[in-house]
Amino acid sequence: MTFGYRYRKQIIISVIGILLLLGVGATFIFYDRGEEVTEEEEEPVIEKVEKKKEEEEEYSVDIKGEVKAPGIYTMPKNARVIDVINKAGGLTENADTTVINLSKKIKDEMVIIIYSREEVASFEETREKEKYLQEKCLQKDENSLKNDACISDTQTGSTKININTATLNELMTLSGIGEAKAKDIINYRETVGPFQTIEDIKKVSGIGDSLFAQIKENITV
Repeated sequence: MTFGYRYRKQIIISVIGILLLLGVGATFIFYDRGEEVTEEEEEPVIEKVEKKKEEEEEYSVDIKGEVKAPGIYTMPKNARVIDVINKAGGLTENADTTVINLSKKIKDEMVIIIYSREEVASFEETREKEKYLQEKCLQKDENSLKNDACISDTQTGSTKININTATLNELMTLSGIGEAKAKDIINYRETVGPFQTIEDIKKVSGIGDSLFAQIKENITV
């Protein structure tokens, strides 16, 4: 009996064992590579979905008036009026934003109009004229007769000043609020953000509890 014949059975079994081991090893290697490829392929898909979501969160805003490049602009969802103005090239030399809330958040299909100095002056003149005529109407005549048909402040609700939209002159009509404090109020709402409650006005430098007590009945948000 030759050596090859004697150990042929053992050799065959060993070869089969080696082949099985190689097969199992190849399977694990292929599985691991498959997982790596899957993970690598998934990452770009997630990035595309997030990018698409960000692109969808945009608003179209129409800005007109005293800006250098009026038109329709696509803005991020969290943008504010001042951002749209900057996107439109900034304000013209004749722009007046005293009646505009620059910190206001934009909305889709929003229209923003930036007025000129002449237009704002006209607004203020009209308000002063209406106030004068209203006061004259409420006064008693020479016969001490009162005209009960006059429009009063309580009917129009105009006694309270909105501290988020009021102009410099309107704020200065409040008791204890001079030009400096009125400018501080406007600066606060444009840089920090709109007032959420009337009590928030106390966050403005120089406005404490005593001054707030004087004006709280005449302001709103």
